[in-house]
Amino acid sequence: MMRKSWIESANTAETDFPLINLPYGVFSRAGGAPRCGVAIGDYVADLAALEHAGLLETAVFDAPALNGFMALGKAVWECNRERLTALFAAEGDPALRDDAALSAAVLVPQAEVVMHLPFAVAGYTDFYAGRHHAENVGTMFRGPENALPPNWLSIPIGYNGRASTVVISGTPIRRPLGQIKPPGIELPVFSPTRRLDIELEMGAVLGQGSAMGTPLTVAEADDLIFGYVLLNDWSARDIQAWEYQPLGPFQAKVFATSISPWVVTKAALARFRVSTPERTRPLLPYLREPGPMLYNIELEVRMRAEGQRRDTVISRTNYREMYYSAAQQVAHHAIGGCRMQVGDLLGSGTISGPEKENRGSLLELSWGGKEPLTLEGGVKRCFIEDGDTLTLAGWAQGDGYRIGFGTCEGKIVPAPALRPEWLDD
Repeated sequence: MMRKSWIESANTAETDFPLINLPYGVFSRAGGAPRCGVAIGDYVADLAALEHAGLLETAVFDAPALNGFMALGKAVWECNRERLTALFAAEGDPALRDDAALSAAVLVPQAEVVMHLPFAVAGYTDFYAGRHHAENVGTMFRGPENALPPNWLSIPIGYNGRASTVVISGTPIRRPLGQIKPPGIELPVFSPTRRLDIELEMGAVLGQGSAMGTPLTVAEADDLIFGYVLLNDWSARDIQAWEYQPLGPFQAKVFATSISPWVVTKAALARFRVSTPERTRPLLPYLREPGPMLYNIELEVRMRAEGQRRDTVISRTNYREMYYSAAQQVAHHAIGGCRMQVGDLLGSGTISGPEKENRGSLLELSWGGKEPLTLEGGVKRCFIEDGDTLTLAGWAQGDGYRIGFGTCEGKIVPAPALRPEWLDD
């Protein structure tokens, strides 16, 4: 039976943040500096205030990022989780519960805070590791007989993205400019993207690093992971179509990657572990998993056009649909000797399921623009228009509770004005 908290809003079946979750983030109050906290019910618990009161043994939370805490390692992560659980449990340590002034200082309503990027992103790598997505996209462009590249069933395909444009949920996303080659035209034109898209992903956050030149097993790689966030790898499909051969995405994806504000720890998700799918082709030994490494996490995409009052759910799927786990992706990343660092972020790749309503991108949902989606009020969409808001949500569903991630949201604003020197005479 799930333990109850003395914070009543943490005990409802609808909350993303019960006592068993305790995800980490970075927040600020009006006029205050960013500092670390955990979500509990409708509140953010100020971890720096708990440190100053002597109720935590650490001295790392009065900081604008979680990196210092994550760097302390797995034993400290576990001790801190146990201590926080004791402080917030109904039958636990009364030091916070019975001190009205301290609890008022520590517990800040979530509605009154601003959330910030939860960790300093050391490096960002994105993968192409969802089989349904890869088969859908491959079928569109190469036909079903050549949908998967020859290496796909053997290797987690990935590319190094830009850490500098990873942003927190709620950050407006400016429509990018780039080279586009419309059908029937021999040479490209310079234009704002006309086929702006999302990619529904999970992001693995590394809380520990590795030495350069040191390969990792899948089990060792899993030990580096601190937790997970929702991740939207915004994509300009027309820019991507022109640039991606032979080296893959570049300008099509570097303009923005949005993540949710709360890092849900691996410990909170432990009871939701599931195995990766059966292998069509045996993996090489360095990629074989010692046990279940994926998670049963329900995922949802919502879309809202400018002026609409309600979102439309356009996709529902599950993280368990991935072909490769985050631990396999980390192991593959490091196998050649790449140094992994505290604060590295690894995008799972687009998470699509077997049915149309399970597809994790508009490219798939509209089948390359041929099958428009219908939003509230009859609004049609193939790709994202200016003023549209996209929201990702995710949760692991338990018996009468859920481990939630909150939401990952972004609104599209118009592209920068075209400067005269960029245009033909």
